[in-house]
Amino acid sequence: MSAGFKALGISERTLKALEKKGFTNPSPIQAQVIPLLLEAERDIIGQAQTGTGKTAAFAIPLIEKLEESAPFIQALVLTPTRELALQVCTEIISLKGEKRLRVEPFYGGQSIHEQLGKLRRGVDIAVGTPGRILDLIDRKTLKLQNVRYVVLDEADEMLNMGFLEDVETILEEIHGEKQMLLFSATMPDRIKQISKRFMNNPEHIAVKKEQLTMETIEQLFYAV
Repeated sequence: MSAGFKALGISERTLKALEKKGFTNPSPIQAQVIPLLLEAERDIIGQAQTGTGKTAAFAIPLIEKLEESAPFIQALVLTPTRELALQVCTEIISLKGEKRLRVEPFYGGQSIHEQLGKLRRGVDIAVGTPGRILDLIDRKTLKLQNVRYVVLDEADEMLNMGFLEDVETILEEIHGEKQMLLFSATMPDRIKQISKRFMNNPEHIAVKKEQLTMETIEQLFYAV
């Protein structure tokens, strides 16, 4: 393992998980966000596009700071799509190594009874789409009163898909002290309003387009 991640103050257990994944040096957003989240209870706005490594930027500090198998949900990650919810879950699970954290996705299209069963068994990090998370709150099965960390991932996409009202309703359900992270490629006025209403003096970190780390990824699409 290079000194890159170790210099950020990450534990040996997490460093081993990073090494297993082949991660050697942090991306620009990881290098800036991870130390801030580890050192202080500071709200952060990360302006970064897909491919900059932002999932690991918030996942690594969560893994470091959360208790193992707590009797309540400790962190909530909201994503615009079920595909991203599954992707974020998979990434967190691969990064947590041997730490006993229960990470589960919640989204429409999957059996509600299966998801209710997960909540009964216990979840440390809930990753979900706004609609399904709100549904579970309305059913009084997903309780957020002890949530310490909230992540809004791809907030501008949630705006484009019409989910921001649901997001606001969810955030209103979270009381008490919390640390909030908002990731968005752009910062339209509606996203700025969310940050002003729900975030406490956030640090704004922007990663420029030329710093994208996805040059080695080939993207294809098929019209069907």
